Amino acid sequence: MLINKLDNVEVNLEDGHKYALRDIQQGEDIIKYGYPIGHATADIKQGEHVHTHNVKTNLSENLTYTYRYKDYGILPEDTDLTFDGYVRENGEVGIRNEIWIVNTVGCVNKIAQKIAEKTGARYFPHPFGCSQLGDDQTVTQKILKGMVNHPNAAGVLVLGLGCENNNIDLFKTVLGEWDDRRVKFLNCQESADEVADGVALIRELQAYADTFKREKVHISKLKVGLKCGGSDGYSGITANPLVGRFADKMSAFGGSCVLTEVPEMFGAEHLLMERCESEEVFEKCVKLINNFKDYYASHGQVIYENPSPGNKKGGITTLEEKSLGCVQKGGLGRVVDVLDYGDRLTKNGLSLLNGPGNDIVAVTNLMAAGVHLILFTTGRGTPLGGAVPTVKIATNNRLANAKKNWIDFDASPFITGDPDKLTDELVQFVVEVASGKETRNEINDYREISIFKDGVTL
Repeated sequence: MLINKLDNVEVNLEDGHKYALRDIQQGEDIIKYGYPIGHATADIKQGEHVHTHNVKTNLSENLTYTYRYKDYGILPEDTDLTFDGYVRENGEVGIRNEIWIVNTVGCVNKIAQKIAEKTGARYFPHPFGCSQLGDDQTVTQKILKGMVNHPNAAGVLVLGLGCENNNIDLFKTVLGEWDDRRVKFLNCQESADEVADGVALIRELQAYADTFKREKVHISKLKVGLKCGGSDGYSGITANPLVGRFADKMSAFGGSCVLTEVPEMFGAEHLLMERCESEEVFEKCVKLINNFKDYYASHGQVIYENPSPGNKKGGITTLEEKSLGCVQKGGLGRVVDVLDYGDRLTKNGLSLLNGPGNDIVAVTNLMAAGVHLILFTTGRGTPLGGAVPTVKIATNNRLANAKKNWIDFDASPFITGDPDKLTDELVQFVVEVASGKETRNEINDYREISIFKDGVTL
C-alpha cells in the first residue's frame, strides 16, 4: 500500500486502486497526493474500495486565482554532462539527422509515401491544409512551420498540391526565412512526374545532411517534451514523479522541458500557478486554464469528463486525480513561460504548452514547439510515436515486461528502489537517446502527427 500522510485513501500496489484508510462520510473530500480528488457520494467504510461508484469530482467552471509564488529551491547545478548532437548552421542543435517530407495538404499524402519509400526520407500524413478557415488554418500553418524548422530534420521537402488553401506560396509567407540548401519545395500540379522530381530533391537534401557529423553538446541545449497517455493508478506514484525529478534536473542543468495537456491540469493548476516565476507568466497560466474551460463549455461539454475507460480500469477516478498525477511530470521547478499552438520554446526551465490531452495532437504540439524528444509515461501501454523520438516509460513492471516492444524504460522501481539512482538512470538513458540510441517507436517506425482542429471544414 502507498499513502501520503494527509491522505484518507491508500493505493493498493497490486491493482492501482484506492481503499479507504478510515471511515469517510458522504460529502467529505477524498484526499490523495495530499489534495482533494473529489468527494464521497455515500458513506465509505474503512477498507472499502473508493472509485467511480462512490466518488464525484469537485471541479466547476472558471475560477479566480491569486498569485502567490512558492520557491521549491531547484538551484542551478554545474555539470559537464554532454550528448552527441548535430550543430546546425543557424546554431540550433538536432539529435537526429533525418530528411522529412512535410505536406502542405493531405491530398499529397500518398505521393509523399511513394517518395519516402524510394529514398528513406520520413513522411507524416495528415488530412489538413485545405478547406480550413480562420484559426484552424493558422494552427495548421504554425504546426507545419514548426516541423519544417525542427533541428532534428537536416533537410526538408515541402510538398504541396497547388490549389489548396495552404498552398506553397502562402505557406512561404508564414515560414519566413529558410536556407535553400536545407528546405526544398515541390508543387505536384506543376510537375510532369512528381515522384521522380521529389526523389531528385531528396537526393540533394541528403547530400546536404551528410555534411553534418555528431559532436559533443552540453546538456543545457537539450529540449524535452513531457506527456502521459493510457494512465493508471501507478502513474502519479512512479513514472510521473520520476519524470518530474528528471525535469528538475534539466532545469538545474540549464535545459528545457515542456508540459502540455491542459485539461489534465484542471484540478491541479494551482500547483503550477504557484511556481510561475512572474505575475506575467501567472496571468498567462490563468488564461491558459480558463480559455480551455471556455472551449469545453462552448461545445456544451462538461470540463471533468476526462478519465478514459482505460484510466478508470487502472484506478483513476476523477479528473482531479488524473491531473494531480499528471502535473508531477513538471517537477517542482519554476514555470518560466506559457506557449500557444505553434509557439517555439525559447526559455530554459519548465514551460507550459496549450493543447488537449489527445496523445497524437499533444505529441505533435510538443514537436512543433521544438523539443528534441518526448518522455511519454503510460500505465496501460501505447505504441504511439511522434516525429521526434518518443520514450515510453512504464508505470508498472507488469506492462514493462508484457510490452517490451513498446516500452523503453521501467519506472516501477521508483516505489521500492532508490529514486535518486533511478533518476540518474533516466538522465543517462535520455543522453543515450539524444546521442543516437533508437527508441521503440523509431525501431517500429511508428511516427505520426495530428493537428488540433476546432472550426468549420468547407
